[in-house]
Amino acid sequence: MAAHAQFEAALRIIQTLRANGHAAYLAGGCVRDLLLGRAPSDYDVTTSATPGIVLNLFPRTFAVGAHFGVVLVAPEEEDAGFVTEVATFRSDLAYSDGRHPDGVLYTKTAEEDVRRRDFTINGLLLDPLHGDPLHGCGPLVENLGDPALLRAAVIDHVGGLADLDAGLVRAIGEAGQRFEEDRLRLLRGVRFAARFGFALEPATMQAMRALAPRIDAVSRERVRDELTKMLTEGHARRAFELLDATGLLAEVLPEIASMKGVEQPPEFHPEGDVWTHTLMLLEQLPADCSMTLGWGTLLHDVGKPPTFRRATDRIRFDGHAEIGVAMAAEICRRFRFSNDETRQVLALVENHMRFMDVRRMKESTLKRFFRLESFDEHLALHRMDCLAASGDVSNWEFARERWLSLPEEAVRPRPFLTGHELIAAGYKPGASFREMLQLAEDAQLEGRIASADEALQLVREQFPL
Repeated sequence: MAAHAQFEAALRIIQTLRANGHAAYLAGGCVRDLLLGRAPSDYDVTTSATPGIVLNLFPRTFAVGAHFGVVLVAPEEEDAGFVTEVATFRSDLAYSDGRHPDGVLYTKTAEEDVRRRDFTINGLLLDPLHGDPLHGCGPLVENLGDPALLRAAVIDHVGGLADLDAGLVRAIGEAGQRFEEDRLRLLRGVRFAARFGFALEPATMQAMRALAPRIDAVSRERVRDELTKMLTEGHARRAFELLDATGLLAEVLPEIASMKGVEQPPEFHPEGDVWTHTLMLLEQLPADCSMTLGWGTLLHDVGKPPTFRRATDRIRFDGHAEIGVAMAAEICRRFRFSNDETRQVLALVENHMRFMDVRRMKESTLKRFFRLESFDEHLALHRMDCLAASGDVSNWEFARERWLSLPEEAVRPRPFLTGHELIAAGYKPGASFREMLQLAEDAQLEGRIASADEALQLVREQFPL
């Protein structure tokens, strides 16, 4: 319903622009997605009308990108919850920073506009009024899912239809120039190829390899956002294989690139090296998983390369979880994760090995384990870890069954004792308070005591006054 409302809003904008003598079309990702049979997340409009004209034609507008020829047009209904991006046909001036144009020149033709875009599959235009100009409304309005009608309404100046049919991500024009203009396109090209199961066109791939070291011109936040999308769109393995093939992985995440060739003990990891193991986990990440699960999965074994040791009995990675936490913390700082995001990613890395002992844990230890924030993500990571190695998920099954069966009050009961009760009982505050309280809580979690009086008696036995 929301997507249809967005389409209708874009259609009304196009009708208004054309009624006032301006060319206007749907453009970019929405056209690509419609042709691929996917529901667009939004609908963008491109037009010959300049930003000033657009601002005057519509009652609710936002000139957030007017200096680049972009105006946001909101529906007249204030609770619609979306806006439509309306961009003026333009050509870009030089890109001094390798990311944004120094300025824009407005053009009169749509062809000039699409030729400055990134990839041919994103350079397609769609005329939603195609076929019925007399009534100001085309058959697409009721038949957006009809491939024949869609293709008939497409305006293709860059060969995008052929590349969609061939499954290719190809830069428009000279690939090196497109990537020099905006180096974020290097990562976007990988993401599009992974998302759609497309190949990178050879000249485009060659340019990406040549310019991979220049990705440092892109802000770390934008790099983070692209990598997060790769991890959470359901095609993470393919994305990271392409990052590796283009040389981008070594530039943006050298810690992950260093996993290649790091052997693992075959009795526990018949799948191969740390890189292969990580790819097998990434392959299991579902679309729309949380970003913390995505990054936690990617980084769970990041500490293995620096801790690799070939002992007399077998290959070892002593302390790799602890080292991995420190390395993951640095990566989270580098990409400016929020404190909450960092905390959860590090918790996933830190605790992923604890499932090995889950059936031998004391009841109190197990319940504290279950207190980890978003424990379902810890379970998900452990299951993927097992399936990418021995395939034995018995520890996961045990932990999941116990976790689901225990009520919240059993995992986080109200403590029988607090510091106040200890002081009232005659104990002086000090370092031993923590030991006393943990002793009482352990007994409570394990069901060995059932009241505050029993808790205090236990403490008195172990810590006499």
